[in-house]
Amino acid sequence: MSEKKTAVSTKSAPAAIGPYSQAIRVGDTLYASGQVGLDPATGQLVPGGVEEQTVRVLENVKAVLAEAGLDFGAVVKTTVFLKNMTDFTAMNAIYERYFAPEGVVPPARSTVAVASLPKDALVEIEVLARYL
Repeated sequence: MSEKKTAVSTKSAPAAIGPYSQAIRVGDTLYASGQVGLDPATGQLVPGGVEEQTVRVLENVKAVLAEAGLDFGAVVKTTVFLKNMTDFTAMNAIYERYFAPEGVVPPARSTVAVASLPKDALVEIEVLARYL
């Protein structure tokens, strides 16, 4: 018997720019698509560099999680895609504020450099979360 697959979608995060869902819930697991630094109101990348884009990415992730009834504490795994690995320290400082405030166990993570990202973004983050 297979578990039902349910789409999660919110206008508080950018609409999908292809044939995919913002997130899918299957049982007690949420699989969220990668988010880039698009402003949900305009559909354009936020101005600035990797710091500004990382904040917008994580606010977009936060909106998808909230629509699913979750928060950052439910995230068990992330994957970070960087256009340039020299941006790692700047991205990591912002990431830490969202995923690892004092006393919180941060999720497992992979970080990889990629040749390019949608809309020529500098950073993309996807998450896997659990309903506990």
